[in-house]
Amino acid sequence: MMTSFLDVGELAQHIQAAYPDSVEEQTASHLWIKPPLIADVCRFLKEDPELKLEFLNSISAVDYIDHFEVVYLMTSFEFNHSTFLRTRVPGRGEPEVPSVIEIWPGADYQEREIWDLMGVRFEGHPNMKRILLWEGFPGHPLRKDFQDAVEY
Repeated sequence: MMTSFLDVGELAQHIQAAYPDSVEEQTASHLWIKPPLIADVCRFLKEDPELKLEFLNSISAVDYIDHFEVVYLMTSFEFNHSTFLRTRVPGRGEPEVPSVIEIWPGADYQEREIWDLMGVRFEGHPNMKRILLWEGFPGHPLRKDFQDAVEY
């Protein structure tokens, strides 16, 4: 049987019941959580007996010039359902969101990779250092404003 995706509207209501004002925006297929609350909401989704989203499939980031978006994909093996959560991180200077490493230890390398290549820092990560590039590398090469003519 194929894994199904949770209904975004029902999921938003469920999250709002536990964390009022945590949902920043929702569409028919996407749900954005306010950045400071993303780790709290992720913990809730993992521990909630109706959802049990205990597996973090992936974390990725997208650069939209005026903001970054961090995208989380999580799955419940027990209920065979999945969902995406998104959070918008404004600005370009020092974008930061709370780490989910204490919720899902498997987030370790994924958060470090996003930091290394996109420059989004994960607050509370115990080892927030580069994973692919060397310490001292100038910038974050997957950012749209990265200068590829930089001398290394």
